[in-house]
Amino acid sequence: MTIATADLYDERGEDLDSLALQLLDLGGRVAFAGPIRTVRCHRDNALVKQVLATPGEGSVLVIDGGGSLESALVGDLIAASAVENGWAGIIVNGAIRDRTALAGLPLGVKALGSNPRKSAKDGVGEIDVPVTIAGVVFTPGRHVWADADGVLVER
Repeated sequence: MTIATADLYDERGEDLDSLALQLLDLGGRVAFAGPIRTVRCHRDNALVKQVLATPGEGSVLVIDGGGSLESALVGDLIAASAVENGWAGIIVNGAIRDRTALAGLPLGVKALGSNPRKSAKDGVGEIDVPVTIAGVVFTPGRHVWADADGVLVER
């Protein structure tokens, strides 16, 4: 069971950063938590697909797509792969697609929005580097908690 982010903040606020960016809950699980993994990419989801095809062991993939809504970085096939490989969730600073299918998966998905347009598949980007989204640093290996209230990140 995942602790509520509001309760967690009340207990450990001085150790946590709160993401002020308002993300939509688009997966079948609203509350999720786990160690952070990251991908930084812009309109290219090849690295996202690659990472989510590996054992997630309860991790959360934080994807910094630069806030672009021009094309989707996660769709139903990539999200299904994440479920099969044991990922707890995905946080996308960008767009997803296949909203209805993602809502039916046992996976936490938070994103800015959706767009049916596919992204490039050139493999341009970086894996497991610290990414900053709306002033909050997501460092690989640290912990993230997400629920209907928002996202908290271990400093």
